[in-house]
Amino acid sequence: MNSAVRLPGRIGPNALLITAAAVPLTGWAVHAVALHKKLAATKRDPLTGLLRRDAYTARARRLLARHGDDVTLVMVDADHFMQINDRLGHAAGDAVLAAFGARLSAWAGPRAAVGRLGGDEFAVVLELTSDRRAQRLQQLVRMLHTPVVLDDGRTVDVAASIGAATPDVLGTRDLSALQRMADAALYDGKHTGRAVLATKRHATVPSINGRRTGRPGTATWGRAA
Repeated sequence: MNSAVRLPGRIGPNALLITAAAVPLTGWAVHAVALHKKLAATKRDPLTGLLRRDAYTARARRLLARHGDDVTLVMVDADHFMQINDRLGHAAGDAVLAAFGARLSAWAGPRAAVGRLGGDEFAVVLELTSDRRAQRLQQLVRMLHTPVVLDDGRTVDVAASIGAATPDVLGTRDLSALQRMADAALYDGKHTGRAVLATKRHATVPSINGRRTGRPGTATWGRAA
């Protein structure tokens, strides 16, 4: 008996999806699902669920190309993170990083590029127009200064330093340049409890081992120091 399945000459994409979903996960199907999961896992940081650097960079560049001057890039450093690790243990530190990841994702939304660049350093690229920028950055400051409750009930006071950079202010859509200037703005306002928006002066701030020095003119939003 011929076991071949005869299909109509023309099958729409929806029909193909339904047919594929009905096929038992055997052989190549199992391999395809496993490969998809493996590839997806390589794009995500296992602790925070945020994009790893390469995946973040690719998505961030797409957003810059698509939205241009309506994009805001935000760099974030957790303040006093080593003290949390030393005082409460690495499990508490991991919980704080995971909480920061969740808060950044919630703040930025599903269409943004939200990445953990390493350690306690994060970056976000999202569509955010100039008329909403101040309000949204104030909101982010409040979110990242909200205490984190650990699984054992302990509460950890947290804070973050935030620098932002925008193509409309800085005259460039280059991701690396925007990140450098946002990083300079971040260190300009380190531990102040404010989000600092980079100006063109931040492009000339000297760097020592990747850390910016000096205090050029800034615009800031958020809590008082």
